Amino acid sequence: MSFVLTFVASSPEFPLTERHIDDVIDVIMPSDITPTCKPVWIHPERVAELGITKKCDLELMQQLRDVLEKAKVDIFIMPIEKRRKKVLVADMDSTIVTGETLDDLAEHAGIKDQIAEITARAMNGELDFHAAIEERVGLLRDLPKSAVDKTVAAMRYNKGAATMVKTMKEYGTHCVLVSGGFTVFTRVVASQLEFMNHHGNELVVNADGSLAGKVKHPILDKNAKVAFLKQYAHMYDLKPEQCMTIGDGANDLPMLKMAGLGVGYKAKPNVAEQLENLIIHGDMTAALYAQGYTDADILFT
Repeated sequence: MSFVLTFVASSPEFPLTERHIDDVIDVIMPSDITPTCKPVWIHPERVAELGITKKCDLELMQQLRDVLEKAKVDIFIMPIEKRRKKVLVADMDSTIVTGETLDDLAEHAGIKDQIAEITARAMNGELDFHAAIEERVGLLRDLPKSAVDKTVAAMRYNKGAATMVKTMKEYGTHCVLVSGGFTVFTRVVASQLEFMNHHGNELVVNADGSLAGKVKHPILDKNAKVAFLKQYAHMYDLKPEQCMTIGDGANDLPMLKMAGLGVGYKAKPNVAEQLENLIIHGDMTAALYAQGYTDADILFT
């Protein structure tokens, strides 16, 4: 099977050059990996592809990222066969949306820093996810519904997120939002970005709409994310290799490692070190170029 390396520059201030590609070739050659053709430029100074004879393993991909670090160029490895994925399963917090919605909600209770610290440790895999989510939600007991509404209104999307979903949908991909966060947020994000389905945890609310400080069980965790990936793959008679996942935290890692294209988006350190494909410098359109989409295909928003 042949593979392709995709190079994506992060900004016009850091253009992609032939020298960057040559530097990568110098690193892969000792591993008996050779180019199958000359580099193909998808967009001058921004996106290029290089066909190679064998797959670069995780350690080698980490070396290539180090080589391209100063140039702020992201690099991806993919099999050429079935490159465009037919199911997308995306995380929400710090992936599709810019922040952690639970942390933002906590700001209205005046305890954002306290909850954000727990969130950061949980997303880096340092805490039990179930215990962490119940502890954080418990601290928000009696928070009024108006706080939820304000948090929803303040949500912002990471650059390229809407473009990624819109483009993949246009070309027949089933796009699903699956979050360890909450349905009060996922339903809004799914509606605005036109995800076909969304799944999240559900907050228990009091009769007056305020938060009861509890989460309905079962809690959607890393295992549930894997289950949804399998469910939607099965729906279309696909293997996980024909699917894409994208996320940033420890609870995303199993689904990221299972999918044919698992992309860590600005991933937490303990997550990034275990993934071949990362968006470190650029925006989410890089995941489209990794699948072989060109500017002529992409529906920029």
